Amino acid sequence: MKLLTLRAYLSGSPGLDGRGVQGAKGKGPLSTPAISRAERRAPEPVSRVRLDAEETLRLVLARLDDMKAEDILTIDLRDKSSIGDYMVVCSGRSQRHVGSTADRVVEDLHKAGVAARVEGFPHCDWVLIDSGDVIVHVFRPEVRAFYNLEKMWLANRPVQRVS
Repeated sequence: MKLLTLRAYLSGSPGLDGRGVQGAKGKGPLSTPAISRAERRAPEPVSRVRLDAEETLRLVLARLDDMKAEDILTIDLRDKSSIGDYMVVCSGRSQRHVGSTADRVVEDLHKAGVAARVEGFPHCDWVLIDSGDVIVHVFRPEVRAFYNLEKMWLANRPVQRVS
């Protein structure tokens, strides 16, 4: 069998031996419609535009405010820790409120193209959302008082209370 050029193969023109390019199982040359039915897709972009930490924080705070989260606290971790740039701690009124608030935050992050890891959804006493630059903790009030994360992270760090 002799080698054909790609152009000769795709166009169905005769090859070097005078025969057409053979189709499936040697049943004759490929027709133009058979070639045109091949799936054509636009190539995916090499990289996606990623939100910076401040944009991610604004997105998270806006959704928490929309979902009526209580006692929202933002802790700036830049130049203090390598786990993230910001930590957001807030409370929900019940397990259902904690779960739905966390679900909506994750949904908005995914829509914005931010990958987020989530822990604590089955029980919804404390849901942790890690989006890389911004870490969000959504607590029930009793659980928040028990763990008291603010006390650990507030020492000598700027704090911003939203509500």
